[in-house]
Amino acid sequence: MAALNDLINQVEDKTLRERLMQEAARLTKQKKFGLVFEEHIPECTPLYGIKIKRGSTVAKKAGAINDVYRVIKINSDEAECLRLASGEKEAIALSELVPVAKFGEPIYPTLQPIDKVENAPDSDLWHTLIEADNYHALQLLEYLYPKQVDCIYIDPPYNTGARDWKYNNDYVDSSDSYRHSKWLSMMQKRLKIAKRILNPNNSVLICTIDEKEYLHLGCLLEEMFPEANIQMISSVINSKGVARGAEFYRVNEYIFIVRIGESGVIALPLPDEWKGNIRTSTTKKLRWGSLMRSGSGANRSDSPGCFFPVFVSEDKKRFCGVGYALPVNVDRNSISVPEGQIAVFPIHDDGTEGRWQYSRDRFIDIQAKGYVRISTQTKSGVTLRYISEGWQKKVESGVIKVIGKAEDGSLIFNDDDYVQEYVPCNQWWIPSHNATEFGSKLLQNIISKRFSFPKSLYAVHDAIRFFVADKPNALIVDFFAGSGTTLHAVNLLNAEDGGHRRCIMVTNNEVSADEAKTLAKQGHQPGDPEWEKLGIARYVTWPRTVCSIEGHDVNGNPLKGDYLANDANGNPIPMSQGFKANCEYFKLGFLDKDDVALGRQFKEILPLLWLKAGAVGKRPELHGETPDMLILPENKFAVLISESSFMAFDEQLNVHPEIDTVFIVTDSEKAYREMISGLRAKHTYQLYRSYLDNFRINARR
Repeated sequence: MAALNDLINQVEDKTLRERLMQEAARLTKQKKFGLVFEEHIPECTPLYGIKIKRGSTVAKKAGAINDVYRVIKINSDEAECLRLASGEKEAIALSELVPVAKFGEPIYPTLQPIDKVENAPDSDLWHTLIEADNYHALQLLEYLYPKQVDCIYIDPPYNTGARDWKYNNDYVDSSDSYRHSKWLSMMQKRLKIAKRILNPNNSVLICTIDEKEYLHLGCLLEEMFPEANIQMISSVINSKGVARGAEFYRVNEYIFIVRIGESGVIALPLPDEWKGNIRTSTTKKLRWGSLMRSGSGANRSDSPGCFFPVFVSEDKKRFCGVGYALPVNVDRNSISVPEGQIAVFPIHDDGTEGRWQYSRDRFIDIQAKGYVRISTQTKSGVTLRYISEGWQKKVESGVIKVIGKAEDGSLIFNDDDYVQEYVPCNQWWIPSHNATEFGSKLLQNIISKRFSFPKSLYAVHDAIRFFVADKPNALIVDFFAGSGTTLHAVNLLNAEDGGHRRCIMVTNNEVSADEAKTLAKQGHQPGDPEWEKLGIARYVTWPRTVCSIEGHDVNGNPLKGDYLANDANGNPIPMSQGFKANCEYFKLGFLDKDDVALGRQFKEILPLLWLKAGAVGKRPELHGETPDMLILPENKFAVLISESSFMAFDEQLNVHPEIDTVFIVTDSEKAYREMISGLRAKHTYQLYRSYLDNFRINARR
């Protein structure tokens, strides 16, 4: 469609152009252009923790989650149910049922605290693990952090046919003829929300995949992120290769990089293992490049505003002035040159007229700062050289030391201590990215062998670092958290450079297909403690998080060895040292609609407010009755619950200027506007008394 719209915009006749646009819009409503797949396949969600009552929509815990029933009557510990697919009635024990919500039906979330690890009591850095279906967790994150996320890193199921993921609570295997449609439908729903939480001005989505779905994923990303810059990296994860039946051995996977807004790859100092993946410079010294543009758009006619004379002294040692840009039809030799000066124009070696890199005003600015110098090492006798904006930033930040000025006013630098930074090529063959050595074996040393095919810690660390190295307070989300590698990598990155980056991980608590069979034979069902304790969140993700932060394995033994990284002082980082970080583990729960409507659930809502305010400091807890207000300077937020207490609330805010987020509970928008008009808080939010409009999720979009 993008190509069609571009063609339509080229039509000069306005009336015809508008008619064509109308017709194209009509067709797009009737036909799907681009990647075609079955989008109508429904998803249902089990709502464990909600009481079953008359009228509830339920499913059997041991059956298909989309085979739903309506509860007609409850008799003691049994429910009389109507099976919606057949219209048949059936008596089912309440213990065998779970409430469900179909896609598009509103549900009301809460975050139930499960556990926490605190290895930095004096730090306000709190990561988050949310056990949930990631679709609903993403909807919650959309309320909490709209357009605020700096980086999303995901490693979704690869859809190999090995029953490694579920759709609608059922495993998808190679015999499923809708396997690819289900996968695309699953990804599309989640990426739609992911796009809404990413910062549209500067953010990145990083998604790994293998050859089974990389073509489909590439098309889907192109369709969903038309405004983004998308690149695919090929990364070797097992140089020995993994057998694939009658196919070639698999050694690599693919990493899609979706850059949004101004996001770009950051040049970084890279260790020796990257040498085969980078274009090395001939010198590590600061390089002065030609101020005359080369390559495409390098001629005078391409940018007349960048064709102007620069006047230098006859001895070619001093800048004397800058002339104005010459119209294309003006001969450069016709201008008047002051006595004792030379006019320097951007002239190619073949004598054709070029253009400067910058306009006149920008040139005057950088020349005054010393970023331009006179050079005579050219065929034409004299030209101008400059340092690029990237090097300018290094000078201004003090990375490159200024030791003086030359006669022409250009800066003289001491860059002997500067470490060269690189942007690698798009084929990565990095030993530390080996998934066996630095994924499986590393994880086994921490929590024993509990997870298949974890990512290399350093592969995730490097992928993220290329985009958040210059963002010490970045918010990073992984909604296919798996073994928890992403949070581990973020902590390592913070330990390297002293950053304060925060990570939110989301994973379900599914057990493997084999474990599910064994548990079912033992008489256990999803939701039972015996079942839940073997789920991925509780058995893998959380133990790894605790152990890596505290620096020991699951048996309490100190972790051995150092990370393949140094801290800000250049010292090795021992694994046994752990990380100065904290993390809280929540389960996404669901509130009864009637209780929410009566406003009884403030205590259950409080963790959401803490997260929305930035998860600063230890999460507050509410004991006893709900007060008129909450003043939480250690968490940097406050809540006015009773409007009649506003004057006292305002006085408290004046006492605590560190509070920058305020929540006002009121159903009146007029009253809300009046109350916040005089507040100094950086962020203010209205909360309705019923909470329905604030936290309802799963509404169809």
